[in-house]
Amino acid sequence: MKKPQVSRVFQAWAVATVAWILHSGPCLQAATAHLPRSTPERQGVSSAALLSAIETLDQVEQVHSLMIIRHGHVVAEGWWGPYDAETPHELYSLSKSFTSTAVGLAVGEGLLRVEDPVLKHLRSEGPEKPSGNLQAMRVRDLLTMSTGHQDEPTIAPGQISARSFLAQPVPHKPGTHFKYNTPATFMQSALVQKVSGMTTLEYLQPRLFAPLGITGARWDTNSQGINLGGYGLRLRTEDIAKFGQLYLQGGKWEGRQRIDAQWVRTATSRQMSNGSNPESDWEQGYGYQFWRCRHGAFRGDGAFGQFCIVLPEQDAVIAVTSGVSDMAGLLNQLWDTLLPAFHKGPLKSDASARERLERRLLGLQVRLPSGGTTSPVAAAVLGKTFRFGTNDSGLDSLTLETSGPEGWLLTRTFSGKTESLRCGHARWMTGHGHLGDAPRGTIGSFGDEALGASAAWTSDDTWTVKICARGTPYQTTYTLKFTDQDLTLTPRSQVRFGGSPGASIQGHR
Repeated sequence: MKKPQVSRVFQAWAVATVAWILHSGPCLQAATAHLPRSTPERQGVSSAALLSAIETLDQVEQVHSLMIIRHGHVVAEGWWGPYDAETPHELYSLSKSFTSTAVGLAVGEGLLRVEDPVLKHLRSEGPEKPSGNLQAMRVRDLLTMSTGHQDEPTIAPGQISARSFLAQPVPHKPGTHFKYNTPATFMQSALVQKVSGMTTLEYLQPRLFAPLGITGARWDTNSQGINLGGYGLRLRTEDIAKFGQLYLQGGKWEGRQRIDAQWVRTATSRQMSNGSNPESDWEQGYGYQFWRCRHGAFRGDGAFGQFCIVLPEQDAVIAVTSGVSDMAGLLNQLWDTLLPAFHKGPLKSDASARERLERRLLGLQVRLPSGGTTSPVAAAVLGKTFRFGTNDSGLDSLTLETSGPEGWLLTRTFSGKTESLRCGHARWMTGHGHLGDAPRGTIGSFGDEALGASAAWTSDDTWTVKICARGTPYQTTYTLKFTDQDLTLTPRSQVRFGGSPGASIQGHR
């Protein structure tokens, strides 16, 4: 007579529970909420050089935040208003490094191995007759972007699944062909959920986020409730910095080994060749969802300039969120301006430079629309409702009103839902609502977001408002050009995933 079998899910739950207790310690020790702060000079960093770096970065349109850590201490931090320290920011592909960390933790707990075939755990999602290459695909190949695909499977959140990934042809032998592949990271998330019985976000909560004092993490899912893995995670700038510091310390945090040190070394070293250009930070080799960089560094990064840069030679971490189109250009700026600021030992105090640096960091803001508070057409158009025909963004109507000396109230109706947004003049005002550019249901289309808005009359008949979705890389500029009875609205985002810019739409009073 066979012995009763304990279900795989129960086994995974039991292992995970024991690991959680071991990771958490007695009474689930409270983690330090913030990294320690220090003056730059005490940590061997020049305040004057940092100030020069900040002023140079300020010329790079759309940097949202910057935090610099040296010897475990924050020596400089700043947010370009209306972005702020407390609003979690979309990380896009920087999410991948967190997903691979979950895989590493699951490997450490014995829930899976990097040499496991993917189909060992997800056979029910695969085709009836899998190809030889698909059968040979290992967890390692998912981690190193060497799955054997020629074309990337779909990444749309409403379509991505383990089944869609495993249905994709695998023409190359896994482990031999580098192909950047966001769905391969989704598969890591699916594997973690399969073997642990928890979403990747739930799995990381007691093992990574709680020990580091990271709260309020959000991670989008596909239609089956699986965290997207390759994108969709939102964290604060300091959370990114903590993650980088953890890896800089070989997986150790506050005296305890949170990630296996060998896993950290393997994950951040060159596992796959991805090019041979010595001047490109995208061709220095790829690890387990980490990029190798020049200057002996490694990084996680995401679209439009979300960076977690770890510099072991300088014992430093640089965390950045942004909305730039030229990521390589931004990275070059960081190398050129910040590397010279680091020195081997403490520096002589420079109170004057430090004061100028702190004042500059507190005054950072995204560039505001330039113009006046009124125009010759204001009296004829303010308070009037303009209605629109069918358009990609779903904008039904728009009304613009003054809101005292502080600015305007912009009321918009999207697909029958009305929302109002305060727009400051020569300053940012915050609220919530629809960003209003990308077609609904696409990557870059955001509904109820934390927003910041600033506006001005930029000519006699034109009112311009810049709207920042403060938890994303995106900003939309609305240009409203008025005539007697009509309005031409032109929306423009500073960055987007392919496609053409939003077309102008006509509104009628």
